[in-house]
Amino acid sequence: MFSVATLVGCTSIGMSDLFFGYSQQMQESRSAQLRGDFVVATTSVISVNRQHNNYGLSQLEKARLQFLSHDWLASQKSFELAYQQVQAEEQAAKIQISSGLKKVSAVVTNDNAIGYEIPSYEQGMLHSYQALNYLYQGSLEGALVEVRRANLVQERALKTNQAELYKAEEEMADKGINSNKLYENFPSMDNLIGDLKNSFQNAYTFYLSGLLYETAKKFDDAYIDYKRALEIYPNNTFLQQDVLRLANKLNMNEELARFEQRFGRYQGQNKINTGQIVVIFEQGIVSAKEEASLNLPIFNTRSDFKFFTFALPVYRGRLPALIPLSISIDEKSYLSQEIVRLQSLASKDLKEKLPGLVTRQAIRLVAKEQIRQNLSKSGGDVGNILASLYNIASEKADTRSWSSLPDNVQIMRLDNVVVGQKKLMISYAGKKQVVDIDVAENRTTLINFTALGNFTGYQTINL
Repeated sequence: MFSVATLVGCTSIGMSDLFFGYSQQMQESRSAQLRGDFVVATTSVISVNRQHNNYGLSQLEKARLQFLSHDWLASQKSFELAYQQVQAEEQAAKIQISSGLKKVSAVVTNDNAIGYEIPSYEQGMLHSYQALNYLYQGSLEGALVEVRRANLVQERALKTNQAELYKAEEEMADKGINSNKLYENFPSMDNLIGDLKNSFQNAYTFYLSGLLYETAKKFDDAYIDYKRALEIYPNNTFLQQDVLRLANKLNMNEELARFEQRFGRYQGQNKINTGQIVVIFEQGIVSAKEEASLNLPIFNTRSDFKFFTFALPVYRGRLPALIPLSISIDEKSYLSQEIVRLQSLASKDLKEKLPGLVTRQAIRLVAKEQIRQNLSKSGGDVGNILASLYNIASEKADTRSWSSLPDNVQIMRLDNVVVGQKKLMISYAGKKQVVDIDVAENRTTLINFTALGNFTGYQTINL
């Protein structure tokens, strides 16, 4: 096909991106990650240059896997490169720069020819992991910069999300596609989404922010972010206690009274010769996007309706069972509680993006049909057959997403733990592991525990 090689050569995609989905290309890396072989998983991430459409996404994948390898510096550098990509895209949007060639390429190929735009929920996790990278390298100030950035991502998305959704719905309607018909024919992701209101509000990023602000003695800021997290996860008893504790500490008496009406009286007290233990538990891995096909009517070049086959990304199945982490210490046992379900955020983000995906594909399908008709006139049956085969082969769903993220994150906080060397008995899915920690007076011992596939691992630090 004449210009396919030309377009590919002039833009930042490869042939494999046109004919093989991202999920398919990442299978080897995901398999290695589930085995706990993070070095192989990292080297198996698709290697691309700065001009490639997937450059930012590639850096996110590497950074998360390097984080799991406890290579904080390498992870920090990879996340920084991903963040630079986000900043470059934002700057381009401000001055309305458009990559015309990429858009032309997308019209005759598929959405994989468009640069990957890191969605808000992924940006929030980028900054959360980066905060931990700084923390593990001894820089609380660097960590605080990152949690501020994570909060800004959510604030910005809250202001713009609804307007963007409305615009996408309008553009889809202009192509004659009814949103009700789309969702009737599209595989439902509601059982993955649950009762989420949007795709970007992440209680975990607020919780981590509150924890780090509290460590830095910025109690007012910590209180605000704990409350934000509690708004999203009101049934998380650890968040309830965080809010009650700081409302009491800051003498927020009216608010304390309201919270005590909802959650019970605050019973906490600061005991001498004690410290705290906070556990961040990352469980599982997000599902890979799959391809779904459906037929929808759209306006063609003659301004009448014709049915076309759409190839769209989808998350299938149900949420995996949530297994809490159990910790036993000083003859008492505690269970972790969910604070974010990233699989749900990813599924909600995809559902919100469907109108835009469908509109772009409608434009593309009509354009490809016009090319096929022109080639049929100039090349006869041979041109018609070649164009038809190319259209079928090249119409691939965009299955890109940050696929190395955990399925969910859970938290646990233990107050008034007597200082000294402690042995924690950690139980998960029938497996037990002893973790040695050193509890310091008036300090927080942070444990980051990960369980995915057959792998479990942890990192500890005294804040």
